[in-house]
Amino acid sequence: MCHCTSCRRRSRTRSEWAPHDQHHRNPTAALSRGEDGAIYGFLGPNGSGKTTTIRLALGLLRPLTGRITVLGDAIPDHAPRVLARVGYVPEQPHLDPVLTVRETLAFQAAFYPTWDRPWAERLVRQFDLDERQPFGRLSKGEKGKVMMLLALAQRPDLLVLDEPTDGLDPVVRRDVLSALLDYVSQRQATVFISSHLVHELERFCDWIGVMDNGRLVTEVPMERFKNGIKRLRVAGAPPTAAGAPFMLLAREHANGGAETWVVRDWEPGMAAYFETIGAALNDVIDLDLEEGFVELLRTFRSPRG
Repeated sequence: MCHCTSCRRRSRTRSEWAPHDQHHRNPTAALSRGEDGAIYGFLGPNGSGKTTTIRLALGLLRPLTGRITVLGDAIPDHAPRVLARVGYVPEQPHLDPVLTVRETLAFQAAFYPTWDRPWAERLVRQFDLDERQPFGRLSKGEKGKVMMLLALAQRPDLLVLDEPTDGLDPVVRRDVLSALLDYVSQRQATVFISSHLVHELERFCDWIGVMDNGRLVTEVPMERFKNGIKRLRVAGAPPTAAGAPFMLLAREHANGGAETWVVRDWEPGMAAYFETIGAALNDVIDLDLEEGFVELLRTFRSPRG
């Protein structure tokens, strides 16, 4: 088990969340699920706190209270040692616009003893980059390729990618993700990738964590998340679903006494539960990842009675 990142009582920075905001007090995230070679998808709508969480985990923001460890070391106390083993692609490029691609690579290589020059050269060719072009004159897709190249060429144990394909066209997105997956298969590195593009993470992530409004809503294996959220057609159910073996996310009444339930952690054998409460289960409908994500957020945001 590779305990890459964990945040306990991950606290707000003064610039992000006001001290009087009771809803966000003492949020907890345990992001330590991936084995070597695993890809953890950090999913959430824009503004949910994904980037803030990443910046805290990398020591770029200082928490007011709480404890953060990355690769077994405390952050920010041991940030230099940790960051030497982490490849980071930020949401916004931060490189000197005047330096050429070649100069940018040489500058980055000077900071990393693990820099793999042959691998970097291969990626330059694979990404079809013009080494003579200043970074500031590159297209958005080319900048995305350079950022991924820099993160991969330092041969990290952990890759932290903040919306790495946001705004990229499909061809560039495919090239960037292909290089990432090749690296993971070769080095058994762990990847922590944030995105609001649900369908993108669905294809290759092993674990999924859902963030909303500064809170980690859920954290489960991807297959369990995809297969465990269902829409049920139920008839004759009592007012309360006592003793349900699944989590009831939503319950809506329809005509003729029928109801639609949205449930989480569903397994086929749970159909027998409805007989025990005098109800009939008429249909079980699969939800794709995006539908399950929307239902989960809708439930999380609903006011509690």
